[in-house]
Amino acid sequence: MPRLSQKGIQLPTSPIRKLVHYSEQAKERGIEVLHLNIGQPDIQAPKEALEAVTDSNLTLLPYGPSQGTLSYRKKLVEYYAKHQISIEPEDIIVTTGASEALTFALNVICDAGDEIIIPEPFYANYNGFASAASVRVVPVISEFNAQFQLPELDKISDKISSKTRAILLCNPSNPTGYVYSEKEINTLCELAIKHDIFLIVDEVYREFIHEGAPHYSVLCNDKASEFTVMIDSVSKRYSMCGARVGALVSKNKGLIKNVLKFAHLRLSPPTYALLASEAALSAPDAYLKDVTAEYTQRRNTLIKALERIPNIEVSHPLGAFYCIVKLPVEDADDFSKFLLTDFNLENQTVMLAPAKGFYSSPNVGLNQVRIAFILNQEKLVRAATILEKALEAYKKFVP
Repeated sequence: MPRLSQKGIQLPTSPIRKLVHYSEQAKERGIEVLHLNIGQPDIQAPKEALEAVTDSNLTLLPYGPSQGTLSYRKKLVEYYAKHQISIEPEDIIVTTGASEALTFALNVICDAGDEIIIPEPFYANYNGFASAASVRVVPVISEFNAQFQLPELDKISDKISSKTRAILLCNPSNPTGYVYSEKEINTLCELAIKHDIFLIVDEVYREFIHEGAPHYSVLCNDKASEFTVMIDSVSKRYSMCGARVGALVSKNKGLIKNVLKFAHLRLSPPTYALLASEAALSAPDAYLKDVTAEYTQRRNTLIKALERIPNIEVSHPLGAFYCIVKLPVEDADDFSKFLLTDFNLENQTVMLAPAKGFYSSPNVGLNQVRIAFILNQEKLVRAATILEKALEAYKKFVP
């Protein structure tokens, strides 16, 4: 039998998707599964985006520029200007989703064996991207009881070593919904400058702020422009997860030059997806305003419903569309599986994302789950009812 790489063998399994097999089996048994495990919005994409594809008269799908079409990058420049982010088209590399942008960033910034520091819990695939690039994740725990705010600066500084190449975070955060303040971002920028490392910020949930100060982009700090990288995507903003169009943005010319080499290797972003993404930027401002308002209502409805359940604790997200929930169980992985294999309420059940997979530190988050409030309010209330009944049944099920 030919040998397989240790890199592939040791690549972590996605906590978001690892229970899919059980959910498919539940559906085969006629059970409706309410998916709260994955950030797949149910809100319609802008009609402008869909019409750009259906109305296109292309007779050929040629290769495009590796960095993305100039017209799309110019449209992005206009969009970012609305958020006080001043950049040029040359600062942007269009990617096949934010995933590719992060993969490019890690491969350009890090060599094998280098390290990146990430406040945890963090988006589970960051672990996978780092492993694929032979980079070691160094976690710094954010506390549930502090609503996952940025850890104290000395806790981050203590993790910086000669192998550290970057600090990575998501703002607003997936999975916690925490929104890093202008002060926190600028503090990290100063730390990056001091230690001559990069600060990479995943800003794909920029629009979705539920309370507090508006979003502050890492690119707004001009002093740190050579040290900062912003990751973006149309997936969540415009409910276009399947388009797989993202972007890497930085004013560091050397970094962009080397990222482009990786972009050359995959030739070009997908043509139809670029058409849709560019057209989405022409949607009226009311589209994103209405979408954000809907997510805020869903957030409030879900938290209210969850907090009625005895013995659970719920984080209060300031942005994005996720929250972390502490359950009165020892093993949230086992409970999440139980929901799909051994429980239903009137032929309905719920699929959750066990939070252990959003931590890199061992034995942390074992009784936590991430819940995505991407269903309508009626379904969210129903999901909370199912969850309450399932917890009661699980107590009897577990020896």
